[in-house]
Amino acid sequence: MTTLHEPVVTATPAELSVWPASTTEPRPGALTVGGVPLAEVADRFGTPVYVLDENEVRERCRTYRHAFPDAEVLYAAKAFLCRAMVHWTEEEGLGLDVCSAGELELAVTTGFPPERIVLHGNAKSPHDLEAALRLGVGRIVIDSPSEIARLAAAVGPGGHQKVMVRVVPGISAGGHEKIRTGTDDQKFGLSIADGYAQHAIARILDQPQLELTGLHCHLGSQITSVKPYLAAVRRLVGLMARLHEQHGLILPELDLGGGHGIAYRPGEQALDLTALARRVRTELSDACAAAGLPVPRLVIEPGRAIVGPAGIAVYRVLAVKRTGEHTFVAVDGGMSDNPRPALYGVRYAPRLIGRASAAPTAPVTVVGRHCEAGDVLAADVELPADLRPGDLLAVPVAGAYHLSMASGYNLVGRPPVTAVRDGHARLLVRRESLEDIRRRDVGL
Repeated sequence: MTTLHEPVVTATPAELSVWPASTTEPRPGALTVGGVPLAEVADRFGTPVYVLDENEVRERCRTYRHAFPDAEVLYAAKAFLCRAMVHWTEEEGLGLDVCSAGELELAVTTGFPPERIVLHGNAKSPHDLEAALRLGVGRIVIDSPSEIARLAAAVGPGGHQKVMVRVVPGISAGGHEKIRTGTDDQKFGLSIADGYAQHAIARILDQPQLELTGLHCHLGSQITSVKPYLAAVRRLVGLMARLHEQHGLILPELDLGGGHGIAYRPGEQALDLTALARRVRTELSDACAAAGLPVPRLVIEPGRAIVGPAGIAVYRVLAVKRTGEHTFVAVDGGMSDNPRPALYGVRYAPRLIGRASAAPTAPVTVVGRHCEAGDVLAADVELPADLRPGDLLAVPVAGAYHLSMASGYNLVGRPPVTAVRDGHARLLVRRESLEDIRRRDVGL
C-alpha cells in the first residue's frame, strides 16, 4: 500500500533520452522544456497542445550541416511546417523539400528563397506545377512519364526549369510496410529494373527547356541502418554510369532523400548520423571512381529527424476506466491530432507532468476521445497508479507527422502549436476553433 513516506520518483537521464536536450525536472513532476514548465504551457494555451523546443530544432539543423558540410540539406516540410519553421530552417542554412503548392506558397510568402526549394510528389496537380514555375522553384522532381510533357508545355519553348528524376532502386527499408518507398511495388518513382527510369530520362533530354541536374530516390522512413543508403548509392551511380555511356551525360547531383530513423521510446535505436555521413561519402567516392565519373553533389532530405524529437504533445486526462484486467486512461486528444499509432503501430512513452506522484506504476492504455476503437495513443505503458481526471500527460517525440497529418474527425478542432525558448513560450499556430469549422460549411 502506498504511503506518504514512499519516495517520489523523478525521471532518470535514460528516461529523458528521447526528450529535447533542454528538458529538466527541477521538482518531481515539474517537467520543464526550453526553460518553460510544460504544465504552465497547458494552463496558458489549453490542451491538447503541441510544444516545440526552438533551440532543439535549430541544433538539429546545425548537426546536419556539420555532418554533411559538402552536401545540400533540405528540410522535408511534410513532417511539419509553419511560418516559424520556415524561418528557422532558412536561418540555419537549410533548403526546403515540399510536395504541394500549399507547402511551397507558405514557404515563399514567409520569405524563403524559392531557388532553394525542391518540389516533388507522385501526382502533382496543374496548380502545383503552375505555382512552382510562377514562384521560381529551384528544382522539380519528375515522378512519372506523363509529367515530362506537361511540365515542358507549362515551361514553354523559351523557358527553363531544372529537374531531377525520382528513381526506384529496388531496396526495401523502413520501419513499417506503409513507409517503405524504395521498392517497385509502390506508387513513387520510376523503376531502374524495368527500364522506365532510363526511358524517362531519355525523354527529358529531348526537352531543351528542361535541365536534368540529377537523380533522386527515397527509400522509406524510420530507417536505422546505414546499409540501405550504401546500396542505393551503388545502384544510382551504376545508373549514372549507364547514362554517361549512352548519352554522354554527367549529372552534378545525387539526392538520397531522407527517412533517417529516430527513437520514440528510451532504448530504441536511431540512425547514426555521423556514420551515415562518413560511409555514404566514402561509398559515393569509391563508386564514382570505379565508374570513371566525377563525384556529384550529395543532397539529403531529413524531416522527422530534425523536428520529431523537438516536439511534445500535452494532453489532459478526462477519464480513468478499469475494465477487467485493463485500465484505460482517456485524454482530450487522440487520433485526430496523432493518427500514427493507428496507421503504423507507433509506440510512445508518455509521462505524468504537473504534479508529483509517490504511487507505484501500473500498466495502462492511453486512449483518445474519438468514437473509434483504434483511437489508442499508447498501449500498455507504465504510469502512476493514482492517475485521475485533470492530470496532465506529456508525450515526447511529437514534432513530426502530428499536426501535418491531423484531421477534423468528430469536429474537435486541431491543437495549437507553441514554441519554447529561453524561458519563454509563444504561440506559432492557433487552435482551430468551432467558428473556423463552421465558416467552411457554406451550404444547406
